[in-house]
Amino acid sequence: MHDHTPRVAAIHDLSGLGRCSLTVALPVLSVMGCQCAPMPTAVLSSQTGGVTGYTFRDMTDQMEPIAAHWKAVDAKFDAIYTGFLGSEAQLSIVERFFDQFAEKNTLLLVDPVMGDDGAAYDTYGDALIAGMRRLADRADIITPNFTEAAFLLGLPGDGLKNGSISPEEAVKRLSMEGRRSVVLTGYRSSPDKTGSLCLDAKTGQITVTENPCVEVSFPGTGDLFASVLCGGLMQGRPLAESAALAENFVHSAIVRTAEHNLPRFHGVDFEPLLGCLLKK
Repeated sequence: MHDHTPRVAAIHDLSGLGRCSLTVALPVLSVMGCQCAPMPTAVLSSQTGGVTGYTFRDMTDQMEPIAAHWKAVDAKFDAIYTGFLGSEAQLSIVERFFDQFAEKNTLLLVDPVMGDDGAAYDTYGDALIAGMRRLADRADIITPNFTEAAFLLGLPGDGLKNGSISPEEAVKRLSMEGRRSVVLTGYRSSPDKTGSLCLDAKTGQITVTENPCVEVSFPGTGDLFASVLCGGLMQGRPLAESAALAENFVHSAIVRTAEHNLPRFHGVDFEPLLGCLLKK
C-alpha cells in the first residue's frame, strides 16, 4: 500500500465528447484515490468512431517539453499508463519517458490501442504496430483486445478469432515467459458470455471474469477497463481482483447505457456508477 496519494502519468489523447481516453482516465483514477497527471497526445472535439467533422490538434510538440518540466520539478510517478499513440514520434517520446521516469517500483501499464474486430485502425500501419510492440515489451501489464493481442504476437488481426491460437495460449506467449502480466479483453467462453482473461506474471495464475453478453458496443470501453484496472492496482488490490473489478464495472456501465437507450456517440454512461470504485 502507498503512504501517499499515488500519482499516475496518463499519456492519452483528450477527446471532448464521447467518454474515452483522458475524459475516462481522469475521473476514474481520481475517484479511486489517485492523482492523475495527464499528458495529452492530441486534443479532439470528440471521439472518432462513426463520427465525421471532428476537430484534431496534434500535441506531439508539447510532449517532450511537458516531460522536461516534470523532470525539472522532480516529479515522481507510481504508475505510467499509456493509451492510443498516433505516430512513431509519439511512441519514441513515450519510450524516453519510461527511461526518464520509470523507477524500480513504477508500474508500467500499456494499453496497446491499435485496432478492433480483426483490423487495425486507419492510422496504424506496420511501422506503428512494430513500435507499439516495442513499447509493450517494456510494460509490466498490457491490456490488449483480441485484435491487438494478435498484432503483438505477429499474427493477422483475426488470428485469435479464427482459432489459429487459443486465448489461453495467446496470454501465455504474451507474458514473455512470466516477465509481464496480460489482461485480454473481449474473451468469450461461450456465445452468451463476455469478459476478460487475466494472466498474473507473479503467480502464473490465469483467471476469467465474465458477464452475460450485451450485443451492443460503445467507444471508450477499453479505456474505461484499463483505467479501472490501473486504479485498482494503485489501491493495492491484486491483479486478478483489479481485472474483475474493471470487467464488472464496464459491464454495469454498458448495461446501464443500453437500458436507457442512450446515443452510442457519447460512450458509456459510467459517471453515476463511480461510487462503486471508491476505496473501501
